[in-house]
Amino acid sequence: QVQLVESGGGLVQAGGSLRLSCATSGRTFSSYAMGWFRQAPGKEREFVAAIRWSGGSTYYTDSVKDRFTISRDNAKNTVYLQMNSLKPEDTAVYYCAASTRTYRTGSYYSRGGSYDYWGQGTQVTVSS
Repeated sequence: QVQLVESGGGLVQAGGSLRLSCATSGRTFSSYAMGWFRQAPGKEREFVAAIRWSGGSTYYTDSVKDRFTISRDNAKNTVYLQMNSLKPEDTAVYYCAASTRTYRTGSYYSRGGSYDYWGQGTQVTVSS
């Protein structure tokens, strides 16, 4: 069983930064593609970013490009989401997810159904 635990959320002013972490159990973490999704109150869950198992390919939704960076440390079984220039509209619960399916496209990894394991989420609140 794979477990994902997010951390690093909190309250920050607009323009500030946060770094989310997602620690993953299991010896096959390095073979998973990892993604970050978010869900704001009253809205559907949306894709934020994804990274292939090797870290060589990353994908972002347009609204976070040039502000957010996804990365991973396979030695630590951890994936990160560095969030800069935060805006109030970034307020949401952020979830990390793991996909056992490799070598897929960015479009594939932008879909929630492509992931097999999910964390419990961490709240990010950006005040104006």
